[in-house]
Order: sequence, then structure tokens, then C-alpha cells
Amino acid sequence: MTDKLNELTAAGVAVWLDDLSRVRLSSGGLDQLRREKHVAGVTTNPTIFAKALSDADEYNWQLRDLATRDVDVEEAVRMLTTYDVRWACDVMRPSYDGSDGVDGRVSIEVDPRSAHDADKTVAEAKALWWLVDRPNLYIKIPATEEGLSAITDTLAEGISVNVTLIFGLDRYSAVMEAFLAGLEQAKANGHDLSKIGSVASFFVSRVDAEVDKRLEKIGSDQAKSLRGKAAVANAQLAYERYTEVFASDRWKALAAAGAHPQRPLWASTSTKNPDYKDTIYVEELIAPGTVNTMPESVVNAYADHGETRGDTVTGAYDAARKVFADLESVGVDLADVIATLEREGVEKFEVSWQELLDGVTKSLKAAAQGTGAPNKAAKGNAKAADKAGGA
Repeated sequence: MTDKLNELTAAGVAVWLDDLSRVRLSSGGLDQLRREKHVAGVTTNPTIFAKALSDADEYNWQLRDLATRDVDVEEAVRMLTTYDVRWACDVMRPSYDGSDGVDGRVSIEVDPRSAHDADKTVAEAKALWWLVDRPNLYIKIPATEEGLSAITDTLAEGISVNVTLIFGLDRYSAVMEAFLAGLEQAKANGHDLSKIGSVASFFVSRVDAEVDKRLEKIGSDQAKSLRGKAAVANAQLAYERYTEVFASDRWKALAAAGAHPQRPLWASTSTKNPDYKDTIYVEELIAPGTVNTMPESVVNAYADHGETRGDTVTGAYDAARKVFADLESVGVDLADVIATLEREGVEKFEVSWQELLDGVTKSLKAAAQGTGAPNKAAKGNAKAADKAGGA
């Protein structure tokens, strides 16, 4: 049988898992995916943690300890999530060592409520880096306008960063600028650039979901013919910008000092529309030096029937620009699409974070009363993690 995920890896795409739970860790499931499915990294987000903590009794012992110590819910959430991420970093360490620190990374996100506060974001990034204390950690920072300076300042501290919630091309260019500035400052601060990693998480399926909704509202045959094309075109043009920035003399100077490029990471790669092939956002975004983070359902789908057709990105720039022009011609305001997605992306993670806090609050009370009941408050999120997608 053809190893389709190995073909994808050989084409230059690092396969990462967009999920984490203590059950997956304790059962050996994550290590099995690393060994058998070529999974070389892990991403998490507040929705994923809310689901994990709602489903498992395996957190009860830690909840009881936290309740005994009378910790507040904010600290409890950080203790619970960093425990899992630290464990996952250890599981993925062979991939990290085997790739000279490029892969084998595990991401944890700063509190999304601080997405518009650069100082709080940097302070929390430093605290999480210290708490997890593993070299293969990524700190996830949202690519809001305020987040850009936080990205630079965090990298300048020698801390590896996964920039999340990138939807538009101009913001992506600003993220790469923040990355370069951060590495330049890190070098000036005496940090070893070879130890600092970064990915830029460019969201995919949510773009189609928003654009398709607007195309349906427009309703013309021409508009409907453009459904399912915006997300891939957007990501392809992002890769074009990536190749330009990382061919510059500015980047070459950093590379000579040992720096690794900030790889594009395709996030939100599970299809929201059941009419689309379940592997479309993997097959159409194959390019060297990229990461595709997938829920396990997409990992398994690609292993079963994915098609690796070589590089499907670098020859598609003109076609992608035509898609953009066609969308504008039928009345889709792409700038408004991107602004909407960024705003909603932060809001969705804030909601998930609050659900996580509420669930842990109830679980701490149950643990204090000796019932040891697992958190059920976020049960409504059980199906949300796959849909949220979100490296």
C-alpha cells in the first residue's frame, strides 16, 4: 500500500496534528501518530483544550490537587494545559532532534483576551515559555495589529513563536516583517538564532466559508461558480509573498547567522462544506517548506485517499490572482472578508477560553467536594474542535 502521508512529507509538507488531549497522550496515541503517520508537530487552541477537559476523567487527580491548593481558575487552566503541552513536547522530541529543531514542535496559545494588548501578550508568552520549559515549544500569538509588536518582542527574547489567525495577504507580509525584526533583535541580544523557530499560521477553510456565504447571497451563476476557490487562491498568493521575503538579502544575512525561515503553516484545513473533498486543503496547498496542521480526521483521510501531485502552489499564482479579480468583479469585498474573519477568529477563541474557564471552575468545585467529576460544562465544544480548526 502506498504511504500517502510519506509522499506528502517527501514533497516538502510537514504533517502536524491539530489536536491534543491527555487521553491521546496517556494512551500513546500521539506517539503512534508520530511513528506511523509521519506527524511531526502539534498545534492546540482554546477550543481543543475545552473539548479535552470536558471529555476525560484523566484530569481529575490534578483537579483535586489544584482544588486542595485553592488555586484560582486562571492558574488552574494554565497548570492543566501546560502539563499536557510539556508532555506532548517530550513525545515529539525525537522529531525535533531528528530535524535539527525544525519540526517536533508543540504550540500553546496566549490568553486570546489579550490579543489586543501587546504588553500582556509578551508577558504571558514569557511565562508560558518558562512554565513548559521545553526547547520544542511554540508560543501562539494572534496576528492582530497589536500582536505584531508582541511577535517581534517575544522572538527578541529568544522565544519561538507560532503566529496564528492570519487571514489576509497584507497582514501576512506584516507578520514576516515582525519575524525578521524579532530575529534581528534576538541576534543583537546574543541569542542563538538556530534555536529560535517560527511558523505563520495562515487560515484556509474559514476563508471559503465566509466568501461562499457572500457568493450565495449574490446568487448569480457567475458568483456561484466561484465557490470553493477563494481560500486556496489566498494561500497560494501568501506562499508567493513568502518566497519573495525569504529570497531577500535581509533574510540571507539572518540565515548566515543560523536562522531558520518562518514557514507558512496552513491552518483550518478541515472542510466546512461537505460538498468539497475532505482533503482539498491539503492537496491544493503542497509546496516545499510548508506545514499543514490537520485534525486527525483529515490525517486519516489523506492517508486513505489523498493525492500528492507535486507542487500545487508555485505555478498557480496567476490563476489565483484571476480568482481574486473575479471575486471582486461579482461584488465580494475581500478586504471586508479578511477584517471579518480576523475579528471573528479572536472572538471565537475568547468564547472558547471563557467556556474553558467556566468548565474548570465547575470541575474545581466538584473536586473540592470530593466528587471528582470531570468537566462537563464545555461538552458543547465536543464537535467544535474539528470545525474550529486553528493552529
